[in-house]
Amino acid sequence: MSKRLVSITIALALAAAGAQVQAEGDAAAGKAKSVTCMACHGADGNSPNPVWPKLAGQHASYILAQLQDFKQGVRQNDLMSPMAAPLSEQDMADLAAYFSSQKQSGGSAAADQVVKGEKIYRAGNVQTKVAACMACHGPTGIGNAPARFPRISGQHAAYLEKALKDFRSGTRVNDLNKMMRGVAASMTDAEITAVAQYVQGLR
Repeated sequence: MSKRLVSITIALALAAAGAQVQAEGDAAAGKAKSVTCMACHGADGNSPNPVWPKLAGQHASYILAQLQDFKQGVRQNDLMSPMAAPLSEQDMADLAAYFSSQKQSGGSAAADQVVKGEKIYRAGNVQTKVAACMACHGPTGIGNAPARFPRISGQHAAYLEKALKDFRSGTRVNDLNKMMRGVAASMTDAEITAVAQYVQGLR
């Protein structure tokens, strides 16, 4: 087993063990509070614009963590940072509960990217020490809720591609133990595009 995979496995166990108890979210209350979210993320969390992430079916723990990071300035975004600023812990928990309870719309991968994307997703790149995506996100891309590793299956490829490039450049820094920055650092643009396309069509 590679050192990077061992590190990821240890970090996953620590994250799961160290997950803090959060306010219990109310999906019905979250729906009422989601009116301002709809313009970008859609009424049911399936964003119409591929540069904005689908929230439908995402783990509530991950949505909550991202909202907290936006509010605290750990994660920066010109649109999301001011939206999260006035939210209370209960507001964030309610929104997370609502969007996680919605059904994600399907996606499809570009046919010419599937083979390369699947190889990276399932095996990584040994030569450049890129870890396999499924080590944390699972064989079907469903992620790990206790560890706050997001569901990425069916997510917009454009959003995934931007996220990976942001981690690679250091523009985004709210990943546990720099795990995503470490993975993305060695990925080429072609690898990022391929894996993003593959994940978009993953079921």
